[in-house]
Amino acid sequence: MKSGIFFLLTMTLGLFSCIDNQQEIKLVDADNFTSSINGKNVNLYTLKSKNGMTMQVTNYGGHVVSLWVPDKNGHFDDIVLGHNTLKEYIDYEGERFIGCVVGRYANRIANGQFYIDSIRYNIPQNNNGQSLHGGLKGLDQVIWDVDSVTPNKIFLSYTSPDGEEGYPGTLKLNMDYSLTDDNEFIIQYHATTDKPTVINLSHHGFFNLKGEGRGSINDHLLTIYADSITPVNDVLIPTGQLMAVEGTPFDFRKATAIGKRVDTDNEQLKNANGYDHNWVLNRKSAYDIELAASVYEPSSGRYLEVLTDQPGLQFYGGNFFNGSGKGKYNPTIDYREALALETQKFPDSPNQPNFPSTRLNPDETYRHTCIYKFSIK
Repeated sequence: MKSGIFFLLTMTLGLFSCIDNQQEIKLVDADNFTSSINGKNVNLYTLKSKNGMTMQVTNYGGHVVSLWVPDKNGHFDDIVLGHNTLKEYIDYEGERFIGCVVGRYANRIANGQFYIDSIRYNIPQNNNGQSLHGGLKGLDQVIWDVDSVTPNKIFLSYTSPDGEEGYPGTLKLNMDYSLTDDNEFIIQYHATTDKPTVINLSHHGFFNLKGEGRGSINDHLLTIYADSITPVNDVLIPTGQLMAVEGTPFDFRKATAIGKRVDTDNEQLKNANGYDHNWVLNRKSAYDIELAASVYEPSSGRYLEVLTDQPGLQFYGGNFFNGSGKGKYNPTIDYREALALETQKFPDSPNQPNFPSTRLNPDETYRHTCIYKFSIK
């Protein structure tokens, strides 16, 4: 009898815990994203895993608007930057690339130009004379087709016409987001082209494991499994060399507080106003999905692992947030209050013969997997 009462009590407490978790999660109003742009419908979709992890995503630029994960006490917080309305993504103030897919070419291409088979291609120079994240209208600003949606997964596609933003080839893109019962947020990309082109896609999510707007990320403990970075000049274009992290502020091979060395007198830190660099990952295989980085936030106990099949990881520490934009819960997005960990190939690879190739030919398929896995420590 006592065992039966204990079982009933346990089930009741579990039920109330589930109810409390659902009450904690305050979804962004989907009506704020319902629109039609150039004859294509835009909406906000909610995905959920069986253990309660919840994400909202819009097919405008593939923006992840919210991502709710539990802390060490089972309390859910939204740990990504985002906006409450579609209008704020379209008429953005401050940071443009918040929680979206970036491309056709993530990161920078020097002077907005590159060559394929001796033909020069010119693309928009939208960042200090360089091309950044695909140009003036990258994949973050197009309406993706929603091919199907399940409770925990969304399938998106987009066809980028030949010459869009100056890039050659009609590029057919497929992208899917999914949540798993292991607290994973998985992103998969596939692309094909009808003529030689270059491609480098990435996800530009901004994380604060305390919760959006909960203060600095400088106390997050970061590990990056890499022995070197691709150093940059003063407009953040790689020099073409590799720089060993040993003995520098870029050595995150052991968990280190992000803010511990960020203000060190270092030329690379000065060039980027902090961390905004590509780490050359220590990979065992050219194709397998391997651990690239991890982040631990002590007060919440949240632990984030980043896994990928790509050779590089761009770590950006929110150096250019200046309060000019706003998030979902606070009036401003402030200096170093969110971090990005972007799995990718290397920046400016089309102009750097020593870097891994980003060329895609008509008989090939571009593939890229990125996994953000959450747990508690």
